[in-house]
Amino acid sequence: MAQMTDVAENLPKFNRPHIVAVVVFDGSIPSDFSTPCDVFRHVRLENGQMAYDIKVCGVKRQIDTGLFRMRPPFTLSSLRHADTIIVPGMSDLNQVIPKTLIRALRRAFRQGTRIASICTGAFILAATGLLDGARATTHWLAGPELARRYPTIDVDPNVLYVDNGNLLTSAGAAAGIDLCLHIVRRDYGAATAADAARLTVMPLAREGGQVQFIQYKQPSIANESLQPLLQWIEKNLDQDLCLGVLANQAAMSVRTLHRRFLEQIGITPANWILNSRIRRAQFMLETTCQSVERVSEATGFGSAASFREQFRKKIGTSPSAYRCLFRIIK
Repeated sequence: MAQMTDVAENLPKFNRPHIVAVVVFDGSIPSDFSTPCDVFRHVRLENGQMAYDIKVCGVKRQIDTGLFRMRPPFTLSSLRHADTIIVPGMSDLNQVIPKTLIRALRRAFRQGTRIASICTGAFILAATGLLDGARATTHWLAGPELARRYPTIDVDPNVLYVDNGNLLTSAGAAAGIDLCLHIVRRDYGAATAADAARLTVMPLAREGGQVQFIQYKQPSIANESLQPLLQWIEKNLDQDLCLGVLANQAAMSVRTLHRRFLEQIGITPANWILNSRIRRAQFMLETTCQSVERVSEATGFGSAASFREQFRKKIGTSPSAYRCLFRIIK
């Protein structure tokens, strides 16, 4: 996520409402194109003037979202007059992206128009070639597929949004609100963005990134020679699991153990143990009322301070904040 510095003194001076064109097409995700409409319509300047003029532009006259059909009031020709274009996500990553949309986005970007995608809308920007060589994000579930299809893009699935100047991408769902508030802050400053954030019942900048929402699961092991050791590790995460202890348990040398982990799993024993401890800690934070200190003991981190440090590095937020987000109330 881009650093939130106050740039009010460098803000552009608009003598009219900033035109935001929200693109819709068959299969576009309704929440993705409604989010910018809702956020930007709440933005008012000190004199009460509307800060943004929102135009919903359809690739064709009637759009089928899969949930409902709609008749957008504007066509892609309106993109020529837009200051910012928002591209929502698409529900089917394999659907054909209209060539007219790709051409319109390329032309708009060449003219200096700012373009932002929400969720899997990054796949549409990728198809235009505009993201080649750039850093981008999308919904964490779609991140690996975006990286596979477009290897020249530096895909970061851990952040809420990425700001490359006139090209921005966001993660899924609520991250679209984060992106829109960031755009408001760039355009009109922190005070105006804070007012918009209050109206949308969102913090101006959320702690952590998308990484805290990723579900970490134990990877499957094709070769089962390490399986007994891995099961033993899971039962003894609260113990001192140094390489010597693991090697003795597996009846092999430390060097052989290290090599087997890299060959069969692709990571070192230490990384495997850390990931397992983090997964166990997440489960305990979600399902129990035990203190952070007790969770740190039960997962073998040694101290609460070490646990908090490692958890924040891996998940992007504190154990307490994670619990507030994901606690399962029984």
